[in-house]
Amino acid sequence: MNQKRNLYRDLEHPFAQYVRIVGKGKNGSRSLSYQEAYDAFTLILQNEVLDVQLGAFLMLLRVKEESVDELSGFVQATRDQLKFKALDVDLDWSSYAGKRKHYPWFLLAALTLAQNGYKIVMHGASGHTLNRVYTEQVLEYLGYSIAQNEDDVARHLQSQNFAYIPLACISPILSDLIDLRNVMGLRSPIHTLARLINPFNAKATLQAIFHPAYRGSHQQTAFQLGYQNSAVIKGEGGEFERNPDAKTLICGIKHGELYELELPKLTADRSPIEEELDLTTFKAVWEAKQSHEYGEVAVVETMAIALYSMNAFDTFAEAQAKAKVFWENRSASNER
Repeated sequence: MNQKRNLYRDLEHPFAQYVRIVGKGKNGSRSLSYQEAYDAFTLILQNEVLDVQLGAFLMLLRVKEESVDELSGFVQATRDQLKFKALDVDLDWSSYAGKRKHYPWFLLAALTLAQNGYKIVMHGASGHTLNRVYTEQVLEYLGYSIAQNEDDVARHLQSQNFAYIPLACISPILSDLIDLRNVMGLRSPIHTLARLINPFNAKATLQAIFHPAYRGSHQQTAFQLGYQNSAVIKGEGGEFERNPDAKTLICGIKHGELYELELPKLTADRSPIEEELDLTTFKAVWEAKQSHEYGEVAVVETMAIALYSMNAFDTFAEAQAKAKVFWENRSASNER
């Protein structure tokens, strides 16, 4: 590290300009333009940034809160670096938060949709925040294989209409950056941009946020990136899952046009949180051996939002009705 720093004792590092732009004090700093953000993140992805610069840059952005131009530039730089082959994917479903208070009911929504012919790619990261249950471990518990590359994704889509690929297999650098959560003590913009990368160019995308203020920036970023169909919600625990205990505002894009749709609260009282996330209970609900009032409403409603976002139905009520039928006729067969 000292040797690398010494190389720039008398010559400014190419990345220094971007740290300066966002960190020049209350009156002198500003947000990066789209092109500046694109160029800055390209340097990060090419591993041409010193650790001290990277830490300063990410935390300055965290304090400032990233702009739509910054997010768009970061995401597009990432997409241009990935260059995955195009696959026939209906829905890109990001899963980066993990669950702590409730089971990952959104996962059963995705698997049920896959059983009914919708091709879904889910991507995420695990372990970056302590004391949470992550999608990857739940899928393995249910008997699903985890894709390790784009060929695996293609095979899983062919055999079961569903594939999950960890961020580490999409972009090891992004995965390393997300893992800084426990080093910095804070999330960084990487948690936001990873949700938006849509690596296989799915026809529709789903992203969840935890803080409501990020709903608009996700929606506007997806719009600026040219995504034609997208939905952003404040999901339970930060995952794309409708919380029946609260109103749900969808900030979306349909056929390239921005829209908002508010869904009403569905329960009279706040549902109790789980004392323990025992996956045997979760699996029993999936196999229709056990019922779960809160969870099954969350599954159906999350599935309805996904169907509506994919333009499978013209109205949300139609999507809800079909989601109920899908759930009632689900199959938890392990023949995959």
